[in-house]
Amino acid sequence: MEDLLAARSQMALSLGFHIIFACIGMVMPFFMATSHYQYLKTKNPLYKDLTKAWSKGVAIFFVTGAVSGTMLSFELGLLWPKFMLHAGPIFGMPFSLEGTAFFIEAIALGFFLYGWGKFKPWFHWFTGVVVGISGLASGILVVAANGWMNSPSGFDYVNGEYLNIDPIEALFNDAWFSQSLHMTLAAFAATGFAVAGIHAYMIIRKKNIEFHKKAFRIALVFGGIAALLQPLSGDISAKDIAVRQPAKLAAMEAHFETERGASLIIGGIPDEENETVNYAIKIPGALSFLAHGDFEAEVIGLDQFPKENHPPVMVTHFAFQIMVGMGMILMALSLLYFFSSWKKKDWLRANWFLWLFVVATPLGFIAVEAGWTVTEVGRQPWIIYEVLKTKDAVSPIPGIAYSFYLFSAIYLSLSAAVAFLLIRQIKAVPDSLKEGNELTENQISTNPKSE
Repeated sequence: MEDLLAARSQMALSLGFHIIFACIGMVMPFFMATSHYQYLKTKNPLYKDLTKAWSKGVAIFFVTGAVSGTMLSFELGLLWPKFMLHAGPIFGMPFSLEGTAFFIEAIALGFFLYGWGKFKPWFHWFTGVVVGISGLASGILVVAANGWMNSPSGFDYVNGEYLNIDPIEALFNDAWFSQSLHMTLAAFAATGFAVAGIHAYMIIRKKNIEFHKKAFRIALVFGGIAALLQPLSGDISAKDIAVRQPAKLAAMEAHFETERGASLIIGGIPDEENETVNYAIKIPGALSFLAHGDFEAEVIGLDQFPKENHPPVMVTHFAFQIMVGMGMILMALSLLYFFSSWKKKDWLRANWFLWLFVVATPLGFIAVEAGWTVTEVGRQPWIIYEVLKTKDAVSPIPGIAYSFYLFSAIYLSLSAAVAFLLIRQIKAVPDSLKEGNELTENQISTNPKSE
């Protein structure tokens, strides 16, 4: 394996692994805080048990995310030294602020985990909210740094030198808002449906039903609302990319020729050599409307760019189609859940209904991985868009392939460890339902304060 491919493969593996834990770390604290709030309001012990269970999950993902994130920070310097040499002084601010948010999150999480019975109840709840806010801020700051790579700003590039550096402008680059909004909603949708799917499975198995029903409802409200809002952020992103990165949009849609009234392509297999798309469904004028708000607007195709600057169309197009497809499924399930909660409450207890969400458990994270692929692969061949190419930033030190194999083994080990810990956590019996406690599950389900 050549060094460039090995370096790119290692970064893809690291980012693909870390993004899952980053998304969960951004979102799960809000589930935890919501459950804790319900406990403080109702005094229902199941909500306390749920809060404690989710807090342990938050701790697991926090530690794993910290490890994988630290590895990523080293990889940026070791694998892409020329990138960090030039980019570090410009977009170092979001990374330093992300470190601050990380420390605040760690301190607040420690307070929350060990604060039961030691802090006043509402202050204890507030520390959990701080965990969520700081985790969300951390994720947004990292995405802002990635946005700078897609829309570099805050400097003048003169004769190969970066002059007049403005880190504030670099932080609030043209891509940061659309990417951060899209990523945040994706994190809530993916985590919400994943958590809901796990608890739906436990309900089907008749395990601590009332406990898992409450967890299912909290997770799905968050995930469902995010899934329904996601198309709005997708529209904002598409219109932004059409202006800033037309080559990426062209690759996403396998749009080879510049034209007015461009058709939206659904499915299809791109033929990059002949610059055609086979077996696709085309909606006339729809791409022009989605990109520019006008059915007759011109959409720039890949024919306007040198072939050596074309993104990999096949990968980008398939990833985009997968992301949109998964998102549409989650939207449909969200509408089904909210409709059933309003008009068909008996569906909420039906196995067929619950199985839909069990099957949907991984779909959100598949969409997240596909979306991240679109963001990164669609920017190629640039590591800093239209400034520095990926091949020119890679480390000259040989043997990167061995590093890739080593990191792959580390990530597989981490995945196995996390899976083992989560399975144990999911199977654990809530304290309020253990034999000998005052309330049985049946009593809790009939408790007037149980909701």
